[in-house]
Amino acid sequence: MERIKCTVHRITFANEENGFAVIKVKVRGFDESVAAVGSLAGVKVGAVLTLCGEWKNDIKHGEQFAVSSWEEDLPVTILGIERYLGSGLIKGIGSKYAKLIVAKFGEETLNIIEENSDALIEVEGIGVRRVEMITEAWKEQKEIKNIILFLQEHQVSVNHAMKIYQEYGNESIDTPENVRFITVFYHAF
Repeated sequence: MERIKCTVHRITFANEENGFAVIKVKVRGFDESVAAVGSLAGVKVGAVLTLCGEWKNDIKHGEQFAVSSWEEDLPVTILGIERYLGSGLIKGIGSKYAKLIVAKFGEETLNIIEENSDALIEVEGIGVRRVEMITEAWKEQKEIKNIILFLQEHQVSVNHAMKIYQEYGNESIDTPENVRFITVFYHAF
């Protein structure tokens, strides 16, 4: 199994129901974008990912990286942070506000959103309601990622983890009984 670290450049196809996606990623050492395919539910443009999988040559689409698992890393460069926030991942922040927020807070932007989101009020054009919206969306995205990563650790695929999240929401892993039920149920099929 091979691991590649990349930045999502474009989402070519995404199936909301089963999480399957075809994405174009920028990988250091490659001149052009690389196609990655697999269960990539929730991945957004600008995300920094570590993908695990294997290279395959599709007859119709050419060389692709077939993803078996993935992890999202928060971007660390100013451009990466701006793309990440401007991707639409966080409700209340589009490309316009992403530029303004990153211009104000620079490399500390994600820490500000995580630990002191009230400081966003200092950004021109952002009011109390938008700060609340951003704070809530950030928490929700974090919770979704935590649940999916937790379920992956219990050998539940990303595809099934998304279905579990869609069914049980934030209660997916609230109790040990839920985790036992989900993993036993999942492995029964």
